[in-house]
Amino acid sequence: MDETVVEFIKRTISKIPMTEMMTVLQAWDFLSENQLQTVNFRKRKESLVHDLVLLCEEKHASVDDIALLDIIYTQFHQHQKVWDVYQMTKEPGDDIDPFDMKHFKYSFKKILQRALKNVSVTFRDAEENAVWIRIAWGTQHRKPNQYKPTYVVYYSQTPYAFVSSSQLRSSLPLLGQALTIASKHHRIVKMDFRSRYLDSLKAIVFKQYDQTFETHNMTTPLQERSLGLDINMDPRIIHENRIEKDRIQRVTREIFGDYPQPRLEFAQYKLETKFKSDLNGNILAERKEPLRCLVKFSSPNLLEALKSLAPAGIADAPLSPLLTCIPKKRMNYFKIKDK
Repeated sequence: MDETVVEFIKRTISKIPMTEMMTVLQAWDFLSENQLQTVNFRKRKESLVHDLVLLCEEKHASVDDIALLDIIYTQFHQHQKVWDVYQMTKEPGDDIDPFDMKHFKYSFKKILQRALKNVSVTFRDAEENAVWIRIAWGTQHRKPNQYKPTYVVYYSQTPYAFVSSSQLRSSLPLLGQALTIASKHHRIVKMDFRSRYLDSLKAIVFKQYDQTFETHNMTTPLQERSLGLDINMDPRIIHENRIEKDRIQRVTREIFGDYPQPRLEFAQYKLETKFKSDLNGNILAERKEPLRCLVKFSSPNLLEALKSLAPAGIADAPLSPLLTCIPKKRMNYFKIKDK
């Protein structure tokens, strides 16, 4: 077997955590159950990887086989990538043709291979009519680099695709062309929306997050759950500003709903404005270039953090629409300019 393929096998298996090794290999379904039973998964990882590589060599694993294993690993560790959302559109009056996944895969791969001699494309079907695509890019004179692939998750019969951020920006126009033509759309644009949490992006884009993230017991009233009040507390205790607290809870509930929020890590705002002053001769007033400012809000769960600000007394209710519009506008990059 070619040494580059053996090295690809070794490096792909090596990055799988020991606790997930059996689960990932079973999902891969390349090695049989009988073969896996011959392996001692309690060995040190270095020895375990060596044994698994030998089994793959015996079965003459190809680059496509290992690329499929890499897709499965990435599905288990989606948060290790940063995902951008792309939206496609059709021309007015375009016919809605029935979607054929086989034709989509054939067309997508053919477009890339015609434009680029050395490119490796691997597909894996997933739930909800989705397909995961792994593209390893090469050049006209170099073989595909299997260690810096681009991943695409496309949901059939929708105008959205989720693409892992890549340093190979020169390949994005070709990728967009392949997606657009293969899915029978006319145009594709990158949305100002990205996150490490693919499921949250999908839930917001498809407006599913009120159902998708409904995982907790809703029997306790929001105001008591959010404020940490004991429903059995002494009724003689007087709560100051109770009316105002009730208003804050009501407004917060109207804006964010009564369910866990999708997980986003940040929102970024770029401000461009010209300095305005009634004073003549002011240096800033004579400045032709606009003043620029960048503000970035970061949190392990930004939307939940924003939701808690007013009830915690940190901010007034309601919050600024610039903060609360993120799910509705489906974006977390904003540019604010003078009207």
